[in-house]
Amino acid sequence: MKIVVIGGTGLIGSKVVEKLNTHGHDAVPAAPQTGVNTLTADGLDDALAGADVLVDVSNSPSFADDDVMSFFVTSTTNLLEAEKKAGVRHHVALSVVGTGTLPDSGYLRAKAAQEDLIRKSGLPYSIVHATQFFEFTKAIADASMVHGKLHLAPVHYQPIASEDVASVVARTAANPPLNATKEVGGPERVRMDQFIPAALAASGDVREVLADKHARYFGTELSDDSLVPGPAAELGSTTYEAWAKEQA
Repeated sequence: MKIVVIGGTGLIGSKVVEKLNTHGHDAVPAAPQTGVNTLTADGLDDALAGADVLVDVSNSPSFADDDVMSFFVTSTTNLLEAEKKAGVRHHVALSVVGTGTLPDSGYLRAKAAQEDLIRKSGLPYSIVHATQFFEFTKAIADASMVHGKLHLAPVHYQPIASEDVASVVARTAANPPLNATKEVGGPERVRMDQFIPAALAASGDVREVLADKHARYFGTELSDDSLVPGPAAELGSTTYEAWAKEQA
């Protein structure tokens, strides 16, 4: 199959392209670097010519509430219109565990809007909800700093390697549409206020930590299970310890 991967030059997208091509598909990365702009629709029609599947793993360059909403709504609207014209038969989108349940987060509101557009489009689709990537641990910590201290909620957390996420996305793209949401999480359920400081400390980053049940995570307070997948989720095989050794 010809599978166009929007965001195909990024962390997840490049891995998805590689995995699909390894399994005999014609996976084509589409991104501004390749002449495809989903916000203006420039290059979309040419990129989707003859495509069977579109995979969207793109992300907003800005996480400001208005910016991220504009990005996902505009980009997804343009993608869906172009797919209908091109006769694409399967739309696959990567989203986040917690989308739809944490409306105080501007980012997750935008992801919910994206998902709503996909579900109402009439196109066959699959949505993959993933937990937080190991690779984003430091960025999450940086966003949790308040007055020089790391404020983290004492809630459960189940981060995953991007390689495992890419495997699920690629496999989903190569199979028939789910017309539903699939969850994927890491192999180990831990606590955010323990995991993140330990991961930072292992790289020599020792910050003062405050376990704070009111700590905000990208604009929202969390309940104990906000960021973990349900019992039917597929779990990745890569532990954080194994992943960290590979990065060394």
